[in-house]
Amino acid sequence: MVDNNPMSKRKIFLLISLVFLVLTTFRIGWIIYHKTPNHPKVEGGVIDLRDWEFSENQTITLDGEWAFYPNQLLKPLSGSILETDFKQDYITLPGKWGSFTNDDTSVHYGTYRVKILLPTRNDQYYGIRIKDISSAASVYVDGKLITKVGQPAESAQQYKSKLGTYKAFFDTDRKEIDMTIHVANYDNAHEGGITKSIKLGTDKAINKEVDLSKILQLLVAIILVVHSLYAFGLYFMSKNKLQKELIYFGLLLIFASFSILVDEDKLLVNLLPIDAIWSLKLIYFSFAGTVYFILKFIRHVFHLKSPIFRLLFIVYGTSTLSLLIVPFEYTVYVGYCIMLLNAFSYSYIFVQVLRIIKKGNTDAIYILLANIVNLFNILWGIAINANMLEIPYYPFDYLIAIAAFAGFLFKRHTRVVHLNIRQTKELQKADKMKDDFLANTSHELRNPLHGIINITEAVLHDETESLTTKNKDNLKLLVHLGKQMSFTLNDLLDITRLQEQKIRLHKENINLHAITTGVIDMIHFMTEGKNLQLHLKIPALFPMVHADESRIIQILFNILHNAVKFTHEGSVTVDASHKNGVATIYIKDTGIGINEVTQQKIFQRYTQDDASITSMGGGIGLGLAICKQLVELHGGEISVASTLGKGTIFSFTLPLANVTIDEIENKLEVATTIHTEEKIDSLAITEPATSEINENKARILVVDDDPVNLRILKTMLALEYEVITATSGQQALMLIDTGEWDLVISDVMMPTMSGYELTQTIRQQFTISELPILLLTARNQLEDIYTGFLSGANDYVAKPTDASELKSRVKALTNLKQSIHEQLRMEAAWLQAQIQPHFLFNTLNTIASLATIDTGRMIELLNEFGNYLQRSFNVNNTQALVPLDDELNLTRSYLFIEQERFGERLQIEWEIDDTVNVKIPPLSIQPIIENAVRHGVLKRIEGGIIRIQIQDKKMHTEIAIVDDGVGMEQEKLQAILGDSPSTTGSIGVANTNRRLKKLYGQGLDITSVPNKGTTVTFRIPKGR
Repeated sequence: MVDNNPMSKRKIFLLISLVFLVLTTFRIGWIIYHKTPNHPKVEGGVIDLRDWEFSENQTITLDGEWAFYPNQLLKPLSGSILETDFKQDYITLPGKWGSFTNDDTSVHYGTYRVKILLPTRNDQYYGIRIKDISSAASVYVDGKLITKVGQPAESAQQYKSKLGTYKAFFDTDRKEIDMTIHVANYDNAHEGGITKSIKLGTDKAINKEVDLSKILQLLVAIILVVHSLYAFGLYFMSKNKLQKELIYFGLLLIFASFSILVDEDKLLVNLLPIDAIWSLKLIYFSFAGTVYFILKFIRHVFHLKSPIFRLLFIVYGTSTLSLLIVPFEYTVYVGYCIMLLNAFSYSYIFVQVLRIIKKGNTDAIYILLANIVNLFNILWGIAINANMLEIPYYPFDYLIAIAAFAGFLFKRHTRVVHLNIRQTKELQKADKMKDDFLANTSHELRNPLHGIINITEAVLHDETESLTTKNKDNLKLLVHLGKQMSFTLNDLLDITRLQEQKIRLHKENINLHAITTGVIDMIHFMTEGKNLQLHLKIPALFPMVHADESRIIQILFNILHNAVKFTHEGSVTVDASHKNGVATIYIKDTGIGINEVTQQKIFQRYTQDDASITSMGGGIGLGLAICKQLVELHGGEISVASTLGKGTIFSFTLPLANVTIDEIENKLEVATTIHTEEKIDSLAITEPATSEINENKARILVVDDDPVNLRILKTMLALEYEVITATSGQQALMLIDTGEWDLVISDVMMPTMSGYELTQTIRQQFTISELPILLLTARNQLEDIYTGFLSGANDYVAKPTDASELKSRVKALTNLKQSIHEQLRMEAAWLQAQIQPHFLFNTLNTIASLATIDTGRMIELLNEFGNYLQRSFNVNNTQALVPLDDELNLTRSYLFIEQERFGERLQIEWEIDDTVNVKIPPLSIQPIIENAVRHGVLKRIEGGIIRIQIQDKKMHTEIAIVDDGVGMEQEKLQAILGDSPSTTGSIGVANTNRRLKKLYGQGLDITSVPNKGTTVTFRIPKGR
């Protein structure tokens, strides 16, 4: 994209005039600065410098009339020429000898001679500078050879040509010196001779002038080469290989640099073993190459289609080839053609660029400037080669031209950068809109999706619906796909948060073994129907890592989820190692594997193995991309190695926790304190409670493998609850069996036994209402919550735990537990109060009949009946515990009444240890005995015996009711102990069983054999 504001002809003319003015000012200023001061000239072969004061900053020329001996190479001696009979002529220097003779004889060699009259001082060290003597020369001062260029000779066979700039030095104690120069040219005799001024000065002045010229040439050449390397580098690093202008610009700079080194002082030629002809060829070749790539550059950047460009390219190619094949005497003429071609090319470029500027492409002004500079440089070059003036090397034209080209490219690059920035912002905005759309869509889809899953599960588990096996399988598949889609929605939300850098890590020292145990429990549901084993090989004592627990769970879950998904049989193993403060976690599976192409991009977003997609048909390829970003946020790395058909190994690294000695000691101190408190709590379990306040407090069991977390939770809850702690699932199960608990709070990620497994084990003994369980999870993702509730938890709280939220949830669950417990007690009292009418009528009838038979027995029966009624309606029946004697008195009254009614059909045996002194739940023995009487012994015609046994054991008091009645089947027994017993007369037994379990962790133990009898046993722990 370029500016489209056309420039007027007037503006263009003013611009060109300004450029010419600036360039001319610069050039004239350079000429003035380096102008040779007015000094004597050579006249008649003599230059008088006796009155001249040599300076260390300036040199003078030896221009003028030199003595010349054409086609003669006279041997110089000190101060004179021996062969005085040779013809002496005069020739003006600098100049060619091509038109020196009037006959047909050409000059191929000759001798130049000048006498120099020096100042009176005789301690000066002098030097001369010779440039481009065409094309071999030897310089003598007072008969002594001081420098030699090529090999001048009187025959072409002995002759060797060479071009270049040289300096030589000499000293003398004489007032005058004789300088003799032998010159030869067999290559192009017409162009032979001394065509450039010979400089004379002090050694310092000569060195300064020569070195300055060489330094400037080298500096400009280096600058051009460096910029060419930039151009080549940008081209090869650029993803867009269509930017050929960079290649053309780089080659343009290379040829321009080469032309500097082979022209002017011939710095490169001096180092190469080449003659004058090849020196000229290199010069013309460099000039042609420079203009050729300027044409290429301009044609490409402006997309010009003119056939003249193609014609010029052909002519340049032909001319360059001609340089290599034409005889050496024609090389100069080919060179002239190339120079004319260059002049035409610059003129043509000038015209084309003007048209482009008129069309509104203001970037072309840079090319116009460069072209003007080149034209200007050519004009001055013509003037210098025609000996119209002579100045030291002028570096600015090249630099200005290249700067103009670079400015053009920079302007284009800047415009492209701005365009890219604008397009990037637009893409980012579109990407943000896409991410927002995905995030909003995910949010909007979650509710209906969960509704679909819930309704499907409701239909699936509705026992009133008669579904075929096929329909049930389809519904199960629908639920599975719904949950899979829910995971995908969560991934979409996470990838959006990661991209927006909204995820912040909450790092702490965590136990890898414990976390992995919990994640494996979460993954277990995916192994249903597969011959697949999950193995955990991370040791329980593996060093802790410093990471965000919830994010590590997410990483492990995603990788394990993929491993189980693509492993049909075999195993999935989680292992770890550590070295140099870094832990490496490995997830190995025996699944289908991943091909090499997919391995290279598997951690990119929306990337999956095509074979996997075809075979498994799920996911959008975000899980592993999220894992990679989360691992990198932790400062780690993730990698994959896989073999098709054999399995895959994912590995990622995490920093080990930098636990100092002080931290270890602090943790040991906390652990010791908590361990001591646990011992005290354990002792408290076995001893009677002495505080009324503690009896009224709900009892909470907190389970966590981290002693610091236990301390925090206990501190948060201790004021309102009786809190007892456990550091493992096994220890928690032992404590649960020792007494009544109102709530269990358990961390999910624990070693050996996770919170999920602990919950499942507790649910085998207690229902969800009998003992609530609150899980502490590292995160509140669907898979965590689903696994928790599936295990049997009542509620969950995500860590880090908010005190207010935790207390609110604990209060709700403990209130629920106590309400249910109160309901059970009230239910027992209500059941006792609901004395069946026929029992009353039968008892009254018995009393009436005894009134006429045995008044004493009647009175005794009335007393027991009154005692029975009084104890049945006693307010103490709503208490948690009553003395054993109270319960036995109620039981004796009931049995006395029944014995009076049924006589010898009901036999009672009492086996009571008199040392027993415990409290038991009210209405716990009497309902069992009533059940044994009505549904046991009295079902037999002959009746039977009921034995009440109360024994004092070491750790508990055992109460057993044994009868030899009709017994019952196992199905009927399970119905009696169920939560909703339907068997007539068994409600009281079920209620007693539930209350015992809530109080002591275990309920009734019933064994029954049909037609032989039933034994009901329960135990009261000591100290309860």
